Amino acid sequence: MPTRRTLFLLPLLLTALLGLTACPSRTTINKINADPQRYFDKEVGVAGTVTDSYGVPFVGGAYELDDGTGRIWVVTERTVPSKGAKVGAKGRVFSGPALRGRTFGVAVRESDRRVK
Repeated sequence: MPTRRTLFLLPLLLTALLGLTACPSRTTINKINADPQRYFDKEVGVAGTVTDSYGVPFVGGAYELDDGTGRIWVVTERTVPSKGAKVGAKGRVFSGPALRGRTFGVAVRESDRRVK
């Protein structure tokens, strides 16, 4: 017969396990830039310092994130963080426009953000 302790811990452990499986693993920007096809349309987590940002009120904007291994643009529908902010972002990787077989840029479409 299950004890009170077991009945309390089992749902707690299952909730923690489900919560951890929903989080994307943190990836270095260098890995994304080196092999963008591997990460295309997959959810990734990146963290670093904002080096540049451009925002449009009520629309969103974009900011450039540097994690020490490289830089990548993050596109958002929210307000953009200011230059120098420490940010963790998760989202899907997408590529910019292609012209004559050459892709111009790789970026992350933000779905969530943490500012430190």
